[in-house]
Amino acid sequence: MSGIAGTIYEMLKESRYTVVLSGRAMLEESGYPVVRDGGESYAIEEKYGYSAEEIFSSSFFSTRKQQFYDFYRNELLQAVDIPPGKGYYEMARLEESGIFQTIITRRLFHLPSRAGCRNVIELHGSIFRNYCSHCGREYPIEYIRNTDKIPLCQSCGQAVRPDVILFGEMVDNQVITRAATEMQKADVLLVLGTNLKSFLCSQLTGYYEGDKLIVIDEEDHFSNKDADIFWQSRVDDALGEIIIEMERDNE
Repeated sequence: MSGIAGTIYEMLKESRYTVVLSGRAMLEESGYPVVRDGGESYAIEEKYGYSAEEIFSSSFFSTRKQQFYDFYRNELLQAVDIPPGKGYYEMARLEESGIFQTIITRRLFHLPSRAGCRNVIELHGSIFRNYCSHCGREYPIEYIRNTDKIPLCQSCGQAVRPDVILFGEMVDNQVITRAATEMQKADVLLVLGTNLKSFLCSQLTGYYEGDKLIVIDEEDHFSNKDADIFWQSRVDDALGEIIIEMERDNE
């Protein structure tokens, strides 16, 4: 094998346990909005009169539920009709082949699981799960999408909310503990579509005790010097090349 794809594939093949951190760029490659970042944030503030951080917060949900749900339906729920991009399906194939063991993400659209990944930790929850914060009754995403009003619990009449971490809320300790445990198991850490100073990496890399750190991202960043291998590439293109190396190896 030759080239960076071959080198990475060999590291992954020899790995006893590989954990993947799936970041923002994979979301963008699939055509999904990143409403908390960049130019879209300015457009949202102009449209709604508040920033995405203000609207998508626990305090805003508590005091302005109708405005919260107007934003939530228009900016997030409409996107779920877009299927996962090929990078997520490639990730699922590599997991099925035993190359990846765990995928961890902060993104809310449930994309790794929708593409077929099985062992996924969603640090910030999923918009596909909703519940009544009063009685705990659970509701599917369609229950939120199929009304233009505040969705109310059919059991107790209180507002239903998405099972996601809003700004101002803490990640559940059980979820963080599970993610930390997976990181400690890994001897290879593969970071996809983000840099080592991103919130996702900053939150978790301190638990990593392995010795092979790989970053694949289209944007270069000063923190990439801390990786054993940095491949400047779209994630879906890079994973496709790694799969080609795997197929050659299996012939």
